[in-house]
Parts: sequence; C-alpha cells; structure tokens
Amino acid sequence: QVQLVESGGGLVQAGGSLRLSCAASGRTFSSYVVGWFRQAPGKERGFVAAIGLSGSSTYYADSVKGRFTISRDNAKNTVYLQMNSLKPEDTAVYSCAAGRAFYSLTYYLMDSHYDYWGQGTQVTVSS
Repeated sequence: QVQLVESGGGLVQAGGSLRLSCAASGRTFSSYVVGWFRQAPGKERGFVAAIGLSGSSTYYADSVKGRFTISRDNAKNTVYLQMNSLKPEDTAVYSCAAGRAFYSLTYYLMDSHYDYWGQGTQVTVSS
C-alpha cells in the first residue's frame, strides 16, 4: 500500500515558477514509477510527466516539455515537479500517481495504468 500526498500548489503569475512535491508512505516507494497528471475544469485528466525508478528515465507531455522537470529522491520518498515559465493554460489540479514498475515508461502515460493516487493540489496561473 502506498499513500501519496501532494503539496506546493498555489497562485502564480504567468511566467512564474512553482515546485510541486509528492510525498509517499511505504518502504517500497523506489519500486514504483511515479507520474504527474492534471485536470482543468471541464476537461479530462491529462498526462504531464513520469519518472522511472532511479530517476534517470523521464517522459513529458509535449505541452510541458522544456518548462517542467520531474525528479525523485528515493531516500526521502518524494517526487518533485519543477514548473517554470508557467502559462494560464497550466491552471489545473495536479495529482501524482504511483504504478508498479513492470513496463517501459511509456506504458505509464495512461492514468488507468497507475495503482495509487494522491488527492491533488491546485495550481492557478494568472495572466
């Protein structure tokens, strides 16, 4: 069982930065791929980024590539999402998710391939 808690959301002006954290319970956290997803009002939840077990493998949605960076610290059971050059269209509830690492990272682009989810943190980018 893995429990995930996100933090770091808030209100920021366009062009600003935020760093989200996803803190996990459980000693087997390093066995899980972790992904970030976001859901804006009236839209479906969409993939943002994912990171492999050691942190050396990452994958990003085209809309955030070059602006967002995902990283992990397994000693702290935490995954981060550094978000730079934020745009109003980045406004959403951001959630992290963990999935057992049986497949290549691209498998984890789909939210249905994750086992555990956090409750989410709101990110609002004003223009």
